[in-house]
Amino acid sequence: MDRETLRLALVVGGLVLAVLLGFGLGRLNPPASPAAAVPTGEAATTVGDHSHAPGTGAHSHDGATVTRGGGDGATGLSISSAGYTLVPSARELTAGSAGELRFQVRDDRRRAVTRFAVVHDKPMHVIVVRRDLTGYRHLHPTMAADGTWSVPLTPPEPGAWRMYADFTAVADDGRQVAAVLGADLAVPGGYAPRPLPAPATSATVDGFTAAYTGTPEVGRSAPLRFRITGAGGGAAPLEPYLGAYGHLVALREGDLGYLHVHPEPTLDGDAVTFWLTAPGPGRYRMFLDFQVAGVVRTAEFTLTVA
Repeated sequence: MDRETLRLALVVGGLVLAVLLGFGLGRLNPPASPAAAVPTGEAATTVGDHSHAPGTGAHSHDGATVTRGGGDGATGLSISSAGYTLVPSARELTAGSAGELRFQVRDDRRRAVTRFAVVHDKPMHVIVVRRDLTGYRHLHPTMAADGTWSVPLTPPEPGAWRMYADFTAVADDGRQVAAVLGADLAVPGGYAPRPLPAPATSATVDGFTAAYTGTPEVGRSAPLRFRITGAGGGAAPLEPYLGAYGHLVALREGDLGYLHVHPEPTLDGDAVTFWLTAPGPGRYRMFLDFQVAGVVRTAEFTLTVA
């Protein structure tokens, strides 16, 4: 082999070796998962065994990432997500009759899941709503030893209903996977859907008035500050409910995309501050749960996002 041929062979061999070494190092040191990232300069807030960075806004419970600017954070659109499947025992209930909602969450091996992390004081949060965004219920079922969840449910009216199971499962290896799964329920009978009320920034329930300031934006985390006042106009003495001073669920008209937003851990004066990221333009129905004197009430708002 002459000198030039030898030199060319050495150069080519070196390039091949560099590529192979780079590939191997990449496999040994994969990039950090975005799901584990916490915004710079902010400490994580842990409730139960599940953490969120403060001020993150609408966070996805589908096992993917915490939404903070960009991306569609609406969940609950699928019966399966993040390796888990929602399996209702029956999908038909009777309007006005005491019934029971029963279901399991199964993993990718079709096994009923029985290990769940406690998040906001409960291992399972269930939201039930009619498809015209009326009849909202926030329920907390109990689980049997075989992984079957059950909770009493009396649908007030016939129609097409939607259930959401919001949970954090604990996998065999100890990983915690947050997910929101959704399924349709049928309540036979004459269905007369009602139009959404006009958008408003205040709502009255049982003599309390809930009002908010702030303007949600598509793809950006924006603060909504809610103040609750009593009949005399003074600030209501809010009490912690499920580990927070309020819980906010927003459902998107049309596909019923689900956002479950939790507030800052402390009050801002007399205001409860939520950070909401609107996944897209359109109309939303917001449901604010708050507790005063041991009673939980729900204020409802229609919101239009441009």
